[in-house]
Amino acid sequence: MGQRQQWGMGAIRVGIQAIANAAGSLMLLGLVGWSQGAQMEPAFANPFAGTFRPQPVQPQPSLIAQQSQAVNPKLVSANTRFGLKLFSEILKRDSNKNVFVSPSSVAIALSMAYNGANGETQQAMARALNVQGMSLEELNRGNADLRELLQNPDPKVQLAIANSLWARQGVPFKPEFIQRNQQFYGAKVAELDFADSQAASIINNWVNQNTRGKISKIIDTINPNDVMFLINAIYFKGNWSNQFDKQQTSQKPFYLLGGSQKQHPMMNQQGEYRYYEDAQIQAVSLPYGERRRMSMYIVLPKKPSNLSDFYTNLTAETWESLISRLSTRQGTIQIPKFKLEYSIELKQALSALGMAAAFGDRADFSNLSQAPTKIDEVKHKTFVEVNEEGTEAAAVTSIGIRATSIRIPEEPFRMVVDRPFFCAIRDNQTGAVLFMGSIVDPKV
Repeated sequence: MGQRQQWGMGAIRVGIQAIANAAGSLMLLGLVGWSQGAQMEPAFANPFAGTFRPQPVQPQPSLIAQQSQAVNPKLVSANTRFGLKLFSEILKRDSNKNVFVSPSSVAIALSMAYNGANGETQQAMARALNVQGMSLEELNRGNADLRELLQNPDPKVQLAIANSLWARQGVPFKPEFIQRNQQFYGAKVAELDFADSQAASIINNWVNQNTRGKISKIIDTINPNDVMFLINAIYFKGNWSNQFDKQQTSQKPFYLLGGSQKQHPMMNQQGEYRYYEDAQIQAVSLPYGERRRMSMYIVLPKKPSNLSDFYTNLTAETWESLISRLSTRQGTIQIPKFKLEYSIELKQALSALGMAAAFGDRADFSNLSQAPTKIDEVKHKTFVEVNEEGTEAAAVTSIGIRATSIRIPEEPFRMVVDRPFFCAIRDNQTGAVLFMGSIVDPKV
């Protein structure tokens, strides 16, 4: 398609430990991918036969959003803190490879599961998500408002968020849990015979459709104890506000970790950008679309500093401080084209954030089902492609794009991103960070 693409997908498997004659498991799946925002219908004519039957009414997030004109800032702040802490834990394992994740996708999938948690498990999940000060109503309504405001924010930017809930046929679930996921998360709800050999394919087909073919599968097999899959999908596709000239792209050196180098296609452009630099870093905002509401932020450590030094000090506070310091300035940028796929199991990272109780045999998801359940697996997958036209991934007014005061003329800057760098896609209206990545070895 010749446009930048980004996709991310996460999956959380929740398992029910065997107690007496009861056994089962729940798997939550978060997916970043493409969604058309279509009305969601049950996979079968009579889902949840014998237990809870969802009503045929469709979720109406727009009506929810009308009650709250702005996204709860506590949720945006919590998501930023959670995303950066999760990113830090992931880097402990994958510091020497390309990393690209969607903290928004993971947070949404966990929020869906949070509706079923109780007691210490709920408290542990609240600590990990940094939502201790928010009621369940605030969390759900905040996510509904954010979902509504983010979707399709610009004529040249597509951003869609879709959720689904797939339940094992015959297992009783709490009606309130199902209803909240439909009402606030717009979730497609369907009951499946998990013993059917085609069950995994049905779920994976939804994944494939909602990522426009970028991620074809997240479930390999369905285990006997799996009772539910919760899936979040986010799709982002945006053209640069100022596209790069393909004729200006050329092979240049890119310096890898360890000091070696390789020849790599680098895109070149000059113009006016929101930019910041100090003794340690250079940072630039590359906006998308006509309204410039969304941007890719690129942070390049200055020599002799490196990404490790930058990540050591990367917190929600330092991130917001960096965003606030960007100002409009003339300059030249050179950035690499790149495309990557990334996959990670997140249970270890989430446990380190304080959520271990949700994965243990004493986990309490009694607001989801009377059957004893636990989260068994959290999978996350992403795809991203950045080229001259834009970005495709799985993220109307522009805030802070133009300076409103007289600026003292400055020398044009030059930013050559020819070594490992950090990048993030952010919605400048709400402050939501949709994606973040550590690119140490770009590939096309």
